[in-house]
Parts: sequence; structure tokens; C-alpha cells
Amino acid sequence: MDRLRVWFLMACLSVLLVLIGRFIGGNHGAFLFFLIAAGMNFFTYFYSDKIALKMTGSRPLAREEAPEIYAILERLTRRAGLPLPRVYLTPSLQPNAFATGRNPQHAAVAVTQGLLQLLTWQEIEGVLAHELAHIKNRDTLTGTIAATLAGAITMIADIIRWGFIFGAGRNEEEGGNPVAALALAIVAPLAALLIQMAISRAGEFRADATGARIAGSADGLASALLKLEQAARHLPMHVNPATSHLFIINPLSGESLLRLFSTHPPVSERVRRLRALAL
Repeated sequence: MDRLRVWFLMACLSVLLVLIGRFIGGNHGAFLFFLIAAGMNFFTYFYSDKIALKMTGSRPLAREEAPEIYAILERLTRRAGLPLPRVYLTPSLQPNAFATGRNPQHAAVAVTQGLLQLLTWQEIEGVLAHELAHIKNRDTLTGTIAATLAGAITMIADIIRWGFIFGAGRNEEEGGNPVAALALAIVAPLAALLIQMAISRAGEFRADATGARIAGSADGLASALLKLEQAARHLPMHVNPATSHLFIINPLSGESLLRLFSTHPPVSERVRRLRALAL
């Protein structure tokens, strides 16, 4: 099932690229963008974790810098039957966290500076258990690939839009349709976002439940989610929107327009489900 989700995601986002190429340069453009999509899929499968960490500005967090975090992770990974992930620090005052990696053996967990400052140790344990649940449920590969491909599609769409503004890309001799290409370049990032949303929302509920079981209690995670939601409204995070679905709380939720397209389910519903769990 996990592999099917990954291939479905790659196929959907790749089709967007091929359609853009088709409308720009006809058959030649479609073939060129097919090669680009194939290269992107190969690269993101093996290096998506490094790309996501780079996109969020995260750096390795040494054990001596945060021995308590390592102690919590070691305890939780033993319970979950997982290897210890690499640990990173994201330089943001907004409390948040995310996990990435194509499998448990190549996984990483990143926490923000704000998370270490705001939450209690019980709440931090709940957040880390949630991120380990994503690794255990194999959500990280799908989510990280979505972030990488959505970011690339958005960048390509921006290049196409600027190209049309300056008069480039108007080749109709090869069967291209410049008007359709421009429209698709505008719609493509939205389509990528919708795919992100469909994947992320279902995964968050599952990771909440699995994380609560790993931690042995839902209280820490439920309390943390409420604090993180409030903080996200007042402390902005300057992060690439393509990576927003990776975080435990949408880092862009403080911006009202972007909340309409949130990649996360409502925190109130997540907390309600957590408190209804029988552990």
C-alpha cells in the first residue's frame, strides 16, 4: 500500500510536468519534460530527505547539545521497534517538528528551536512519538517526495510564467499551445498542493493515534497540539510552502488565506480523537 501511494504521487505530479511540456513545445516538449520528471523521481526517491532538510534550513543537532531529546528518542524508538533517527534543529522560534526519510534506516527528525523552548518534556515526548509514528507508518517517503516535487513544479511554473511575460516560450510550430501552457503553469502548483493535502490529512490522524500508543499516553501530544496551534498563529515561520505538510502543525496557519488550503486537519478534531483513545 505504501509503495502504491508513492508511485501514485510520482505519477500524478509527473503528469503535470509532461502536460506543461506538451502545451509549451508539443511532442518535443512533452518528451523533454518526461525526461525531467523521470530524473526528478529518481533523485527525489534517494535524496528527498536531504532536500527537505535543506529547504527548511535544518542542521544536525549533536547529542551534547540536547541530551534530553536523544534520551527521549532512544526510549521511544525501543518501544516502537525503530532505529534511532538522525536529529536536526530547524532555526525557527515557531514550535514545530517534522520527520523525513525514505525508510526507517534513513530517517531524520527535526525539531524547531521554539519547540524546545515552549513545550514541557511530556509534550515534547508526544511530538517526537508522533514523528516516529510517521516513520513507522512509512509516511515520510510519500510526504518528502510530495514536498520535493511540489517545490520543483512550483519553480518550473514560475519560470514559465516569467518566460511568457518576457515573450519566451511562444512556439506553436511544434504543436504547443502557449495560452494553455500559461494556464497550466498557473494551475499546476494548486494541483500539487491538493495532492499534498489529500496525502497529509489522512496521515496526521493515523500518526496521532500511533504516536500516542508509542508514548503510552495521548495527554502529552494533545496538550502539545493545542500549544503549537496557538503559537503558529502568532509566530510566523519563513519556510517554503511546499514543505508545510511535513510539519506536525501547518507552519503557515497564521496566514488566513493559506489556511483555506491547509494540508492538516483541524487541531480540535485531532485532539478530540486523541482524548477518545483507549490506551
